[in-house]
Amino acid sequence: MSNAQMQAITIPEFGPAEVLRPATVDIPEPGPGQVSIDVAYAGANFAEVLYRQGVVGVPLPFVPGIEVSGRIRAVGPDVTGLTVGQPVAALTIVDSGGYAEVVVTSAALVAPLDGLDLSLDVAAALPSNSTTAFLVLDRVARIEPGESVLVHAAAGGVGSQLGQAARLLGAGRVVGTVGSAEKIDVARSFGYDEVILRENISSAGEFDIVVDMVGGPARRASLDRLRPLGRMIVMGNASGAEDVGVSANELWFTNKTVSGFNLAAFAAAYPAEAGAALRRAVDAAARGVLRVQAESLPFDQVVEAHRRIESGSSTGKLVLATARE
Repeated sequence: MSNAQMQAITIPEFGPAEVLRPATVDIPEPGPGQVSIDVAYAGANFAEVLYRQGVVGVPLPFVPGIEVSGRIRAVGPDVTGLTVGQPVAALTIVDSGGYAEVVVTSAALVAPLDGLDLSLDVAAALPSNSTTAFLVLDRVARIEPGESVLVHAAAGGVGSQLGQAARLLGAGRVVGTVGSAEKIDVARSFGYDEVILRENISSAGEFDIVVDMVGGPARRASLDRLRPLGRMIVMGNASGAEDVGVSANELWFTNKTVSGFNLAAFAAAYPAEAGAALRRAVDAAARGVLRVQAESLPFDQVVEAHRRIESGSSTGKLVLATARE
Protein backbone atom coordinates (compact mmCIF):
# COMPACT_ATOMS: atom_id res chain seq x y z
CA MET A 1 0.00 0.00 0.00
CA SER A 2 1.17 3.52 -0.71
CA ASN A 3 0.82 6.55 1.53
CA ALA A 4 -1.25 8.34 -1.12
CA GLN A 5 -4.99 8.44 -0.49
CA MET A 6 -8.21 8.54 -2.48
CA GLN A 7 -11.97 8.81 -2.07
CA ALA A 8 -14.12 5.69 -1.83
CA ILE A 9 -17.64 4.67 -0.85
CA THR A 10 -17.60 2.34 2.14
CA ILE A 11 -19.93 0.08 4.09
CA PRO A 12 -19.04 0.98 7.69
CA GLU A 13 -21.90 -1.10 9.11
CA PHE A 14 -24.56 -3.42 7.73
CA GLY A 15 -27.97 -1.90 7.08
CA PRO A 16 -30.11 0.06 4.62
CA ALA A 17 -28.75 2.10 1.72
CA GLU A 18 -28.20 5.08 3.99
CA VAL A 19 -25.26 3.37 5.74
CA LEU A 20 -23.09 3.89 2.64
CA ARG A 21 -20.50 6.57 3.43
CA PRO A 22 -17.71 8.37 1.55
CA ALA A 23 -14.29 7.87 3.12
CA THR A 24 -10.64 8.61 2.51
CA VAL A 25 -8.62 5.41 2.13
CA ASP A 26 -5.16 4.41 0.93
CA ILE A 27 -4.60 4.00 -2.80
CA PRO A 28 -3.94 0.30 -3.48
CA GLU A 29 -0.86 -0.81 -5.42
CA PRO A 30 -0.86 -3.81 -7.79
CA GLY A 31 1.00 -6.96 -6.84
CA PRO A 32 2.27 -9.73 -9.12
CA GLY A 33 -0.23 -10.50 -11.87
CA GLN A 34 -2.35 -7.45 -11.01
CA VAL A 35 -3.08 -3.99 -12.36
CA SER A 36 -4.48 -0.87 -10.76
CA ILE A 37 -7.17 1.10 -12.60
CA ASP A 38 -8.18 4.76 -12.39
CA VAL A 39 -11.93 4.22 -12.18
CA ALA A 40 -14.17 6.15 -14.55
CA TYR A 41 -17.39 4.25 -13.86
CA ALA A 42 -18.36 1.51 -11.42
CA GLY A 43 -21.34 -0.74 -12.05
CA ALA A 44 -24.04 -0.86 -9.36
CA ASN A 45 -25.30 -4.39 -8.70
CA PHE A 46 -27.57 -6.43 -6.47
CA ALA A 47 -24.45 -8.20 -5.19
CA GLU A 48 -23.34 -4.95 -3.55
CA VAL A 49 -26.76 -4.62 -1.93
CA LEU A 50 -26.22 -8.07 -0.41
CA TYR A 51 -22.80 -7.00 0.91
CA ARG A 52 -24.36 -3.91 2.45
CA GLN A 53 -27.19 -5.88 4.05
CA GLY A 54 -24.76 -8.35 5.59
CA VAL A 55 -26.25 -11.27 3.64
CA VAL A 56 -22.76 -11.93 2.31
CA GLY A 57 -20.21 -11.68 5.08
CA VAL A 58 -17.51 -9.07 4.38
CA PRO A 59 -15.03 -7.39 6.74
CA LEU A 60 -16.05 -3.89 7.81
CA PRO A 61 -15.42 -1.20 6.78
CA PHE A 62 -15.73 -2.54 3.24
CA VAL A 63 -15.41 -0.91 -0.17
CA PRO A 64 -17.90 -2.63 -2.51
CA GLY A 65 -17.83 -2.57 -6.29
CA ILE A 66 -17.55 -5.70 -8.45
CA GLU A 67 -16.96 -4.14 -11.89
CA VAL A 68 -15.45 -0.97 -13.35
CA SER A 69 -14.27 0.79 -16.46
CA GLY A 70 -11.39 3.23 -16.59
CA ARG A 71 -7.73 3.43 -17.52
CA ILE A 72 -4.74 1.39 -16.39
CA ARG A 73 -2.91 3.30 -13.66
CA ALA A 74 -0.07 0.88 -12.89
CA VAL A 75 0.99 -2.61 -13.91
CA GLY A 76 2.32 -5.16 -11.43
CA PRO A 77 5.12 -7.68 -12.00
CA ASP A 78 4.53 -10.51 -14.48
CA VAL A 79 1.78 -8.63 -16.36
CA THR A 80 1.95 -8.47 -20.15
CA GLY A 81 -0.39 -7.04 -22.77
CA LEU A 82 -1.67 -4.17 -20.63
CA THR A 83 -0.12 -0.70 -20.49
CA VAL A 84 -0.49 2.44 -18.39
CA GLY A 85 -3.23 4.71 -19.76
CA GLN A 86 -4.99 1.93 -21.66
CA PRO A 87 -8.83 2.06 -21.47
CA VAL A 88 -10.27 -1.12 -19.99
CA ALA A 89 -13.31 -2.82 -18.51
CA ALA A 90 -12.61 -5.07 -15.55
CA LEU A 91 -14.14 -7.48 -13.09
CA THR A 92 -13.21 -6.50 -9.53
CA ILE A 93 -15.56 -9.06 -8.02
CA VAL A 94 -12.99 -11.30 -6.32
CA ASP A 95 -11.80 -8.70 -3.80
CA SER A 96 -14.33 -5.95 -4.63
CA GLY A 97 -13.25 -2.29 -4.20
CA GLY A 98 -14.70 -0.75 -7.36
CA TYR A 99 -16.57 2.06 -5.56
CA ALA A 100 -13.37 4.08 -5.43
CA GLU A 101 -11.13 6.32 -7.48
CA VAL A 102 -8.59 3.48 -7.88
CA VAL A 103 -9.03 -0.29 -7.73
CA VAL A 104 -6.71 -3.29 -8.06
CA THR A 105 -7.66 -6.52 -9.78
CA SER A 106 -6.13 -9.52 -11.52
CA ALA A 107 -4.84 -8.74 -15.01
CA ALA A 108 -6.68 -11.87 -16.16
CA LEU A 109 -10.00 -10.17 -15.37
CA VAL A 110 -9.35 -7.12 -17.57
CA ALA A 111 -10.60 -6.46 -21.12
CA PRO A 112 -8.81 -3.79 -23.21
CA LEU A 113 -11.07 -1.27 -24.93
CA ASP A 114 -8.63 0.56 -27.17
CA GLY A 115 -9.72 0.54 -30.78
CA LEU A 116 -13.29 -0.45 -29.89
CA ASP A 117 -16.41 1.64 -30.44
CA LEU A 118 -17.51 1.42 -26.81
CA SER A 119 -17.96 4.26 -24.33
CA LEU A 120 -16.67 3.89 -20.79
CA ASP A 121 -20.12 4.15 -19.21
CA VAL A 122 -21.44 1.25 -21.30
CA ALA A 123 -18.21 -0.68 -20.74
CA ALA A 124 -18.74 -0.49 -16.97
CA ALA A 125 -22.11 -2.22 -17.39
CA LEU A 126 -20.59 -5.29 -19.08
CA PRO A 127 -18.18 -7.14 -16.74
CA SER A 128 -20.67 -8.59 -14.26
CA ASN A 129 -23.95 -9.12 -16.10
CA SER A 130 -22.79 -9.81 -19.65
CA THR A 131 -19.93 -12.06 -18.57
CA THR A 132 -22.36 -13.96 -16.35
CA ALA A 133 -24.83 -14.39 -19.20
CA PHE A 134 -22.30 -16.09 -21.47
CA LEU A 135 -20.82 -18.24 -18.69
CA VAL A 136 -24.19 -19.39 -17.34
CA LEU A 137 -25.57 -20.44 -20.71
CA ASP A 138 -22.43 -21.75 -22.37
CA ARG A 139 -20.33 -23.13 -19.49
CA VAL A 140 -22.98 -24.20 -16.96
CA ALA A 141 -26.19 -24.88 -18.91
CA ARG A 142 -24.22 -26.09 -21.96
CA ILE A 143 -26.83 -24.72 -24.33
CA GLU A 144 -27.39 -26.55 -27.61
CA PRO A 145 -28.67 -24.95 -30.84
CA GLY A 146 -32.44 -24.65 -30.95
CA GLU A 147 -33.02 -25.16 -27.22
CA SER A 148 -35.67 -23.14 -25.42
CA VAL A 149 -34.72 -20.81 -22.57
CA LEU A 150 -36.71 -19.14 -19.78
CA VAL A 151 -35.12 -16.21 -17.93
CA HIS A 152 -36.53 -14.63 -14.79
CA ALA A 153 -36.17 -10.90 -14.05
CA ALA A 154 -35.78 -10.31 -17.78
CA ALA A 155 -35.80 -6.50 -17.52
CA GLY A 156 -33.00 -6.34 -14.96
CA GLY A 157 -29.28 -5.97 -15.50
CA VAL A 158 -28.36 -9.62 -15.97
CA GLY A 159 -31.78 -10.55 -17.37
CA SER A 160 -31.36 -7.99 -20.14
CA GLN A 161 -28.16 -9.80 -21.18
CA LEU A 162 -29.26 -13.41 -20.77
CA GLY A 163 -31.93 -13.27 -23.46
CA GLN A 164 -29.53 -11.74 -25.96
CA ALA A 165 -26.71 -14.14 -25.08
CA ALA A 166 -29.10 -17.08 -25.50
CA ARG A 167 -29.93 -15.87 -28.99
CA LEU A 168 -26.25 -15.37 -29.88
CA LEU A 169 -25.53 -18.91 -28.66
CA GLY A 170 -28.18 -20.40 -30.94
CA ALA A 171 -31.26 -20.73 -28.71
CA GLY A 172 -34.67 -21.30 -30.24
CA ARG A 173 -37.56 -19.93 -28.18
CA VAL A 174 -36.44 -17.39 -25.54
CA VAL A 175 -38.98 -16.26 -22.93
CA GLY A 176 -38.56 -13.77 -20.09
CA THR A 177 -40.56 -13.18 -16.94
CA VAL A 178 -41.00 -9.89 -15.07
CA GLY A 179 -42.60 -8.96 -11.79
CA SER A 180 -44.82 -6.12 -13.06
CA ALA A 181 -46.64 -5.17 -16.25
CA GLU A 182 -44.62 -1.94 -16.48
CA LYS A 183 -41.48 -3.96 -17.25
CA ILE A 184 -42.88 -6.06 -20.09
CA ASP A 185 -42.00 -3.63 -22.89
CA VAL A 186 -38.54 -3.01 -21.43
CA ALA A 187 -37.79 -6.73 -21.42
CA ARG A 188 -39.15 -7.16 -24.95
CA SER A 189 -36.71 -4.53 -26.17
CA PHE A 190 -33.87 -6.89 -25.24
CA GLY A 191 -34.93 -9.45 -27.83
CA TYR A 192 -37.15 -11.89 -25.96
CA ASP A 193 -39.69 -13.76 -28.09
CA GLU A 194 -42.23 -13.47 -25.29
CA VAL A 195 -42.35 -11.69 -21.94
CA ILE A 196 -44.85 -12.77 -19.29
CA LEU A 197 -45.67 -11.88 -15.72
CA ARG A 198 -43.87 -14.23 -13.35
CA GLU A 199 -47.16 -15.26 -11.78
CA ASN A 200 -48.21 -16.78 -15.12
CA ILE A 201 -45.23 -19.10 -15.48
CA SER A 202 -47.37 -22.24 -15.15
CA SER A 203 -48.88 -21.53 -18.58
CA ALA A 204 -45.59 -20.74 -20.32
CA GLY A 205 -44.92 -24.20 -21.70
CA GLU A 206 -41.78 -26.30 -21.20
CA PHE A 207 -38.12 -25.33 -21.46
CA ASP A 208 -34.73 -26.90 -21.85
CA ILE A 209 -33.04 -24.23 -19.70
CA VAL A 210 -34.35 -21.97 -16.93
CA VAL A 211 -32.19 -19.28 -15.33
CA ASP A 212 -33.54 -18.20 -11.94
CA MET A 213 -32.15 -15.34 -9.88
CA VAL A 214 -35.49 -14.63 -8.15
CA GLY A 215 -36.17 -17.64 -5.93
CA GLY A 216 -39.34 -18.28 -3.92
CA PRO A 217 -42.40 -19.66 -5.73
CA ALA A 218 -40.76 -18.97 -9.13
CA ARG A 219 -38.06 -21.53 -8.33
CA ARG A 220 -40.47 -24.37 -7.70
CA ALA A 221 -42.57 -23.40 -10.72
CA SER A 222 -39.42 -23.25 -12.85
CA LEU A 223 -38.46 -26.81 -11.98
CA ASP A 224 -41.93 -27.92 -13.05
CA ARG A 225 -41.44 -26.20 -16.42
CA LEU A 226 -38.30 -28.17 -17.30
CA ARG A 227 -38.40 -30.79 -20.01
CA PRO A 228 -36.67 -34.14 -19.42
CA LEU A 229 -32.91 -33.46 -19.50
CA GLY A 230 -33.70 -29.81 -18.77
CA ARG A 231 -31.35 -27.69 -16.66
CA MET A 232 -32.26 -25.03 -14.12
CA ILE A 233 -29.46 -22.65 -13.17
CA VAL A 234 -29.85 -20.94 -9.79
CA MET A 235 -27.91 -17.68 -9.46
CA GLY A 236 -29.64 -15.54 -6.88
CA ASN A 237 -32.56 -15.04 -4.52
CA ALA A 238 -33.75 -11.52 -5.29
CA SER A 239 -37.16 -12.22 -3.76
CA GLY A 240 -35.59 -12.72 -0.34
CA ALA A 241 -37.82 -15.77 0.11
CA GLU A 242 -36.95 -18.83 2.16
CA ASP A 243 -34.76 -21.36 0.38
CA VAL A 244 -36.60 -23.80 -1.86
CA GLY A 245 -35.64 -27.41 -1.33
CA VAL A 246 -35.28 -29.73 -4.31
CA SER A 247 -35.66 -33.49 -3.89
CA ALA A 248 -32.76 -35.50 -5.28
CA ASN A 249 -35.20 -38.33 -5.93
CA GLU A 250 -37.34 -36.02 -8.03
CA LEU A 251 -34.32 -35.11 -10.15
CA TRP A 252 -33.42 -38.64 -11.06
CA PHE A 253 -37.03 -39.68 -11.55
CA THR A 254 -37.56 -36.84 -14.06
CA ASN A 255 -34.11 -36.54 -15.69
CA LYS A 256 -33.68 -32.93 -14.61
CA THR A 257 -30.64 -31.00 -13.40
CA VAL A 258 -30.29 -28.08 -10.97
CA SER A 259 -26.97 -26.20 -10.93
CA GLY A 260 -25.72 -23.07 -9.21
CA PHE A 261 -23.58 -20.22 -10.49
CA ASN A 262 -21.75 -17.53 -8.53
CA LEU A 263 -19.54 -15.19 -10.54
CA ALA A 264 -17.28 -14.24 -7.63
CA ALA A 265 -16.46 -17.86 -6.81
CA PHE A 266 -16.03 -18.72 -10.50
CA ALA A 267 -13.74 -15.75 -11.19
CA ALA A 268 -11.60 -16.62 -8.15
CA ALA A 269 -11.25 -20.25 -9.24
CA TYR A 270 -11.03 -19.72 -13.00
CA PRO A 271 -9.81 -16.15 -13.67
CA ALA A 272 -8.59 -16.89 -17.19
CA GLU A 273 -11.95 -18.34 -18.22
CA ALA A 274 -13.89 -15.49 -16.59
CA GLY A 275 -11.64 -12.99 -18.35
CA ALA A 276 -12.18 -14.70 -21.70
CA ALA A 277 -15.95 -14.48 -21.21
CA LEU A 278 -15.61 -10.79 -20.33
CA ARG A 279 -13.65 -10.11 -23.50
CA ARG A 280 -16.25 -12.05 -25.47
CA ALA A 281 -18.98 -9.81 -24.04
CA VAL A 282 -16.99 -6.65 -24.74
CA ASP A 283 -16.45 -7.72 -28.33
CA ALA A 284 -20.16 -8.48 -28.81
CA ALA A 285 -21.17 -5.09 -27.39
CA ALA A 286 -18.59 -3.26 -29.52
CA ARG A 287 -19.90 -5.02 -32.66
CA GLY A 288 -23.45 -4.00 -31.79
CA VAL A 289 -24.84 -7.52 -31.40
CA LEU A 290 -25.21 -7.22 -27.61
CA ARG A 291 -27.18 -4.20 -26.40
CA VAL A 292 -26.56 -2.72 -22.97
CA GLN A 293 -28.83 -0.10 -21.44
CA ALA A 294 -26.71 1.93 -19.03
CA GLU A 295 -27.87 4.87 -16.92
CA SER A 296 -25.13 6.92 -15.28
CA LEU A 297 -25.43 8.49 -11.84
CA PRO A 298 -22.73 10.49 -10.02
CA PHE A 299 -20.95 8.68 -7.20
CA ASP A 300 -22.64 10.88 -4.61
CA GLN A 301 -25.98 9.32 -5.63
CA VAL A 302 -24.88 5.81 -4.67
CA VAL A 303 -27.60 5.63 -2.00
CA GLU A 304 -30.25 6.34 -4.64
CA ALA A 305 -28.76 3.66 -6.90
CA HIS A 306 -28.96 1.08 -4.11
CA ARG A 307 -32.52 2.07 -3.26
CA ARG A 308 -33.61 1.58 -6.85
CA ILE A 309 -31.89 -1.79 -7.17
CA GLU A 310 -33.22 -3.03 -3.84
CA SER A 311 -36.79 -1.96 -4.60
CA GLY A 312 -36.78 -3.74 -7.94
CA SER A 313 -37.70 -0.51 -9.75
CA SER A 314 -34.54 -0.34 -11.86
CA THR A 315 -34.29 -1.67 -15.41
CA GLY A 316 -31.15 -2.20 -17.44
CA LYS A 317 -27.99 -1.19 -15.61
CA LEU A 318 -26.97 1.65 -13.31
CA VAL A 319 -23.35 2.83 -13.34
CA LEU A 320 -21.70 5.32 -10.99
CA ALA A 321 -19.43 8.03 -12.43
CA THR A 322 -16.39 9.14 -10.47
CA ALA A 323 -15.50 12.81 -10.19
CA ARG A 324 -12.86 12.37 -12.91
CA GLU A 325 -15.68 11.77 -15.39
